[in-house]
Amino acid sequence: MTADVLLAGIVLLGSCVQWLTGMGFALVAVPALILLLGPAQGVVLANCASGAIYVVGLAGGRRQVRPGAMVPLCAAAACTVPAGAWMTRELPEPVLLLVMGGLVTVAVLLVMRGVRVPALRGTKGAVMAGAAGGFMNSAAGVGGPPVSLYALNAGWTVREFVPNAMFYGVVVNAFSVAANGLPELSGARWGWVVAAMTVGGLIGRGLASRIPEKRARLLVLLLALTGGITAVGKGLWGL
Repeated sequence: MTADVLLAGIVLLGSCVQWLTGMGFALVAVPALILLLGPAQGVVLANCASGAIYVVGLAGGRRQVRPGAMVPLCAAAACTVPAGAWMTRELPEPVLLLVMGGLVTVAVLLVMRGVRVPALRGTKGAVMAGAAGGFMNSAAGVGGPPVSLYALNAGWTVREFVPNAMFYGVVVNAFSVAANGLPELSGARWGWVVAAMTVGGLIGRGLASRIPEKRARLLVLLLALTGGITAVGKGLWGL
């Protein structure tokens, strides 16, 4: 019962920050999910939950998706998702925790610093970002930061970024679930997860107009950074 409550709490928090800021479910939830469920199950649950949230979020913004930019991003992701899924299945758990925690930590730091990389522009930049995002999403459940950096270097506005990031999230999570499979959860646990996603979404939407976006995003990134460092620490401890 305690594990179920913890699982629901993690999913609720992730869903809340996703609807509050437009980002962050995987960044916040993945480190905690892999500590609670193990690396493989934590990642596939994050893939399923993130994909579902993006499907709902995309319903109102699908007309703003830019197909020209999305084709190279999604095609590159499709090529690297299998490699990430293979790594998740084959590496020992302490090593996976170390790798996943490291990926989350580095990704958060890069996003926080708003790194400018000339190579992340144009079609070449889209391919690089999509490939990195696909690998990270299937290996560690966190595929958004490379796309965020691509959008930053491409000069996208927040209004342009959100629907396109959601579209990419739907596609890359579908690829990741196809490669990794569904999480092995009981019917009761699935009920906890769905309920937590729903409640978290309602809370996040309710808070969105009351909390400044910059402050909320900083909180999301700090939570993700803490989780990533914790996963690294547990991985090192288990080696």
